Amino acid sequence: MNGSSVTLEIKAQCADPARVRAILRCRGAIFKGLDHQIDTYFRIPKGRLKLREGNIEKVLIYYKRTDQKRSKRCDSILCACPEGKALKKVLAASLGALTVVDKKREIYFIKNAKFHLDRVKRLGSFVEIEVFGPAKNAAKLKGKCEFYQKILGICSEDLVADSYSDQLLRLRT
Repeated sequence: MNGSSVTLEIKAQCADPARVRAILRCRGAIFKGLDHQIDTYFRIPKGRLKLREGNIEKVLIYYKRTDQKRSKRCDSILCACPEGKALKKVLAASLGALTVVDKKREIYFIKNAKFHLDRVKRLGSFVEIEVFGPAKNAAKLKGKCEFYQKILGICSEDLVADSYSDQLLRLRT
């Protein structure tokens, strides 16, 4: 992907969302709201393509990232989609729907860091950290992501390598 911005992120299982929520509030995180999100993933040859339908976030997202259990770079392209239902029909007819992720997401920000507390149907509770900024600062962004991992008390054994869609697809087999 081209562009001057990059995101470094981690995802982890979260046994105690209330504790993470309290830490974020103590650190001055700004709560943006609770979003009920339906993410429909489509079949594509590389990367991932999903249509997010929520009450806060309504967007088509294409992204590529490695599946690893530590901070990882995520390259993405986003397109706002306030009317996603028609687009979903077109994408499902042309590409085929792969799976649907149904989640309730609390969204918090501290400067250039975005935090998600997710309750994913059929999977459980998770916390995500996304730190974003200029690509030339990727090493600093990675360090900040790992700093927040420590602050939130996220252990390495709780880290998740893959997407919610991959986890749901494994449940089918």
